[in-house]
Amino acid sequence: MNNFQYSRATDVADALSQIAADASAKFIAGGTNLVDLMKYDVERPGRLIDISHLPLAKVEETTGGGLRIGALVPNSDLAWHPLVMERYPLLSSAILAGASAQLRNMASTGGNLLQRTRCFYFYDVATPCNKREPGSGCSAKDGINRINAILGTSDACIATHPSDMCVALAALDAKVHIAGPDGERAIAMADFHRLPGDTPQRDTNLDPKEIITAIELPAQRFNKHYTYLKIRDRLSYAFALVSVAAALEIDSGTIHDARLALGGVAHKPWRNPEAEAALIGQPATHDTFARAADIVLHEAKGFGHNTFKIDLARRVIVRGLTQAANGTPQSQSNKTIA
Repeated sequence: MNNFQYSRATDVADALSQIAADASAKFIAGGTNLVDLMKYDVERPGRLIDISHLPLAKVEETTGGGLRIGALVPNSDLAWHPLVMERYPLLSSAILAGASAQLRNMASTGGNLLQRTRCFYFYDVATPCNKREPGSGCSAKDGINRINAILGTSDACIATHPSDMCVALAALDAKVHIAGPDGERAIAMADFHRLPGDTPQRDTNLDPKEIITAIELPAQRFNKHYTYLKIRDRLSYAFALVSVAAALEIDSGTIHDARLALGGVAHKPWRNPEAEAALIGQPATHDTFARAADIVLHEAKGFGHNTFKIDLARRVIVRGLTQAANGTPQSQSNKTIA
């Protein structure tokens, strides 16, 4: 780990002022990902700006019937918040499927959005990685890529985004509120994370001099037919090989609205509007769900070790939608046999 300076921000304006003055600085709150990256020499900030004392740790109702979640709300507090459990149980289930209780106590909501990939080669500074060093190459494409992406990949990168919470936020049409030197803005969760393209070093559309202040959830109806299904190599403290956040509105056996997001398969939480549209107006049956899975995966591509994830994702989509339709919403985490 490199030497670094430390300072504490007193408010959002002070945080923005400090990071604007030092190109080598990074914000730190819970530090559950950044500190690991520093230990591996993947990140080498010259200064850490502590934002953990900023007034961004509230969960508040909005005038439109939604929720505004401060960026510093701990994951554990958010998962067990009464309004989240009542109105957005899909989000609660996703959070509780991730990490360990100790990490959830430290991890912040905003920090969860900024998690970096767990690709083996990204963490190994002795190997080429375009995310660490643009233009150096992607070792994963011809290497050990079992955990890597099957959707939205590019010649430059096949890394995946690791968050469980973000998959649910994508399905729930969340917005990310941001403050920066040019003022405040909001960006849809679907547009917050980026596909790798030819700039895989950029995970999000957040500017380095900006800060996440809150995540906003719209008023929702998906509190009955939903599920978060996570398939991983072991039953606890493991990242998803494939995960699905599924939410349906069903009346008399017919789907009237649908949300479907995947994790563990792309550089960002993966939604396919065409697949969601194909569910609407259809009976909540295995055949309907299988057709939606085919739409989601029609451009999926494996790279050898991870090719099994295409068939696994198809089965997980069908199973997740079936669980949601049957009203079996509890978080499901299983050991894969692939």
